[in-house]
Amino acid sequence: MTWAAFLSVWLIHLLAAMSPGPSFVVSVRTAVSEGFGTACALAFGFGLGAVLWAAAAMAGLALLFELVPALFVMMKLGGAAFLLFIAYLMWRHAKEPLPTLEDGAPRTALSAMRLGFLTFATNPKTAVFFGAVFVGLVPADTPWAIRLALLAVIFLNETLWYIVVARVFSLRRPRAAYTRLKTGIDRVFGSLIAAFGLKIALT
Repeated sequence: MTWAAFLSVWLIHLLAAMSPGPSFVVSVRTAVSEGFGTACALAFGFGLGAVLWAAAAMAGLALLFELVPALFVMMKLGGAAFLLFIAYLMWRHAKEPLPTLEDGAPRTALSAMRLGFLTFATNPKTAVFFGAVFVGLVPADTPWAIRLALLAVIFLNETLWYIVVARVFSLRRPRAAYTRLKTGIDRVFGSLIAAFGLKIALT
């Protein structure tokens, strides 16, 4: 595998990580409502989810989805159901006041990491994305050291990007604005999450 191909994988994935999706919505909502530390733990979970699907694509899961379409459909529907559940919780608790960070974030770091991992891991289309990228840029004879380096880059891309998102949206002004408009913002975010879930289920 050439350095040009390695850098291409890094850049393609970085751009994909930065594109808006359910992870971005959950990250913003967590940063403004629960603070920077909790959102960082969430970002770590996103990174682990990205590594899961990248490793699965290297192992041929994307090909398995093509050979057994029913498996892909089942995973899509499961992922969509998880996102719709998150959307339901956002709508249900939209009118509740924002907790104060001085009292401690309502979600533990482990819980936030688990949410991040599940948000990412319940979207099997990510495995298809990685499969498409790897087929074109990662030869079958690529050494394991290079494959592990790719997984590390993918983890860092995903995690560091969402740490940046966490930093920006956990600042005082975004949090103050969120506090004033919490009910409407939570319902908008819930609607976006539901839309992403439906998109995963129907495409």
